[in-house]
Amino acid sequence: MRKPTLHQRLRAKNRSQAMIVALTWYTEDSWAEVKASATDPEIFEASFAQWKAVAVAARREFQRSGVRAVECLIVPAELLAWCAAEGLENNSAARAQFVSEQLSASMNAGVASPAE
Repeated sequence: MRKPTLHQRLRAKNRSQAMIVALTWYTEDSWAEVKASATDPEIFEASFAQWKAVAVAARREFQRSGVRAVECLIVPAELLAWCAAEGLENNSAARAQFVSEQLSASMNAGVASPAE
C-alpha cells in the first residue's frame, strides 16, 4: 500500500479538524410530541412546515460556511428519559445538550456523517 502524499495527509487533517454542529432534527410527529411536552413551547415555530424551512435554511448556511451540519433525529421518548435522568426540563438548552451528546457518541462510534 502506498503512503499518502503530503497533500493527502493535509487534506485529511483539515477534514478531521472541521467544525461540526449537531442540528436538532424531527419528524412531524416527533416535533409535535416534543413541543407538547416542552417547558418552552413558545419558542417553537407555529407549524412543523415552518420549523422544517428554518432548519433546512440553517443547515444550508452552516454548509456554505464550511461547517459540517449533522442532523440528530430526536426520538421523544429518548429525549424525555434523558431529561429525567439528568434532572433537566425539556427546554431548548436541554435539547441542544441532548443532540450534542448524541453527536459526540456517534462520532466516537464512527457513525456520524455530514448532513446533505
